[in-house]
Amino acid sequence: MRVLGIESSCDETGLAVYCTERGLLGQALHSQVDMHERYGGVVPELASRDHIRRVMPLARQALAESGLAPADLDGIAWTEGPGLAGALLVGAAVGATLAWALGRPGIGVHHLEGHLLSPLLASDQPPMPFTALLVSGGHTQLLAVEEIGRYRLLGDTLDDAAGEAFDKSAKLLGLGYPGGPALSRLAAQGKPGRFKLPRPMLHDAGLDFSFSGLKTAVRTQVARGLPDESARAALALEVETAITEVLAAKAVRAVRESGHGRLVVAGGVSANRQLRERLIQAAERERFRVWFPPPALCTDNGAMIALAGALRLDAMARAGCLPSAPRNFRVRPRWPLEELETIAGR
Repeated sequence: MRVLGIESSCDETGLAVYCTERGLLGQALHSQVDMHERYGGVVPELASRDHIRRVMPLARQALAESGLAPADLDGIAWTEGPGLAGALLVGAAVGATLAWALGRPGIGVHHLEGHLLSPLLASDQPPMPFTALLVSGGHTQLLAVEEIGRYRLLGDTLDDAAGEAFDKSAKLLGLGYPGGPALSRLAAQGKPGRFKLPRPMLHDAGLDFSFSGLKTAVRTQVARGLPDESARAALALEVETAITEVLAAKAVRAVRESGHGRLVVAGGVSANRQLRERLIQAAERERFRVWFPPPALCTDNGAMIALAGALRLDAMARAGCLPSAPRNFRVRPRWPLEELETIAGR
């Protein structure tokens, strides 16, 4: 099953071709970071307009890299949600139109399922079932992944997600957009021990998260004054340490409780160096295995959408329920992962 995937949920336009027999064949990605940086965050209208400009040239680039013509495709996948409504509409409209014009099945993919399955794009793939720590944008969740399409929520964020805590703390420290990577770069220059921030819900019995109190503590510390650049760097390091310590502790606890002995970490925050080091050390200590997506595929990309779409379409074909070429489409800016249908749509 050879599928073209289209990602346009926020500020990256990603196109990729994935084959269920040969793996990732080609991909192309354009980031809008430079455009949004001057505004300090994503401007939805500008994001949508840029997706319109980029999507077809990137599609041609991904197809050329894969060595395929449009007629060689077996299906089209696009991000249906969650995300920015206007941005989602661009990818969905283009994807559904291509599928209809080619007479191929088309499928809307859940953005978080794409992230969740992205470690399957690596050469060393995690076997199912596994426990997953999903840390992407406004989402921080722990899930039990039984098989593709069967996900059980173990823990969720009660307010701010880890990515939001990174971004909001970065803004309080006067750092640019995107905030998370900027904060991590500053933290690399910091010395530990100068500040002490709370670790919200670290010792709670459950697997839920909360980072709003951490953000408030950062605001309080900034208001007291940071006398020099070394103080800013030390506070950035403490922010990063507090967030990753909570994420790692909860993930280890989830692995213990699930009994899977396998942990997958996915989403943009999975690229964080300190989080990776903590979880690798914990896996060695607790004797479980941990997988991460390739660093280039931690953030939004078309490869994860092509992968998720191809796996779903292939399973539908095997079950005898492959959809026909689409005559319409929809987007779902708000779409909880627990509402996702099983792999065969039952």
